[in-house]
Parts: sequence; C-alpha cells; structure tokens
Amino acid sequence: MNEVLKAILERRSVRKFTGEPIAREEMETLLQAASYAPSGMGKQSWQFTAVTDGAKIAALCEAMGKAMGKEGYDMYRPAALILASNDRENGNGLADCACALQNIFLAAHSLGLGSVWINQLKETSDEPGVRAVLNGFGVPAEHIVWGVASLGHPAETPAAKPRREGVIHWAD
Repeated sequence: MNEVLKAILERRSVRKFTGEPIAREEMETLLQAASYAPSGMGKQSWQFTAVTDGAKIAALCEAMGKAMGKEGYDMYRPAALILASNDRENGNGLADCACALQNIFLAAHSLGLGSVWINQLKETSDEPGVRAVLNGFGVPAEHIVWGVASLGHPAETPAAKPRREGVIHWAD
C-alpha cells in the first residue's frame, strides 16, 4: 500500500498529548501542507495561524471557555495549534479550511505527531473576548476560524473505530 493511503487509513484523532514541544521545522511542514490544499476557484483566501506559546494557547482556551460557559476548557492541552480561518464572504471558506485541516492531520500523522479537530471557534470567533485574542494573534477581523488543529506528541494510541456499514453506494 502506498504511503498516502496508509496514512489515511491509520490516522486517528489524538486527545492526549505529552506536553513536549513541536519542532519549528515540523510546524513549518504542517503549514506548508495546509497551504497546498485545494481551494474553491483557487482563491486561497485562507490564513493559517500557528500558535506554539503555551500562555497564548491558554488565553484562547480561557476566552473560548467563557464564551461557551465551559470553565476549564483546554482543547486537550496541545503543544501547538493551527487556526484555519477564511474570509466570511467566501462561500467556500469552510470547505477550503476543511481540506487544509485534513492535510495538516495527515502530515502530522506522517511525522509521528497527534492531532484532533477543534470546532468551537466557528461559533465563538466573533464573541468579544475571543475576538480580542484572535486579533492579538493576527487573525483578520473579516475571517471566521472554521477549524483548529490541536497538535502535540501523542500520549495515547487510539484504536480504530469500526467503520459504519452502508455508507458507500454505487449508482452505476
């Protein structure tokens, strides 16, 4: 089996990390993988914001927790985040960011890193406390953060969930 298919079949969401930092070169590789994702009409109107500073990650988690009414919210205590945002006027913004995040997750797996998708920023990006943190990170005001890659060295090896039957249909 080729390496791409192997990565697709073996990658799992990791929700426990060791706390060990991710090397700058590995983060750059993940960001490059994101930037090579397909985008609707080739617009590439996204931005990928890397956050590796623990205090900044904690500040974002705290602001999100307040916005959601979830004290102690922590995005699984990652070593790093990559926020995938896109212009709110781009009708393909969510799809574009989803493709980029999938590239990040597959690239992370290939590097021996763990990853998990975080959804909550798509609803909280414009909450004042959250937006203040995002502005401080350089996320454009006209962008929604459609998804976040929470990243770290895995402290677990999740088992594969059984695949659902009946999800493939041929219309020959």
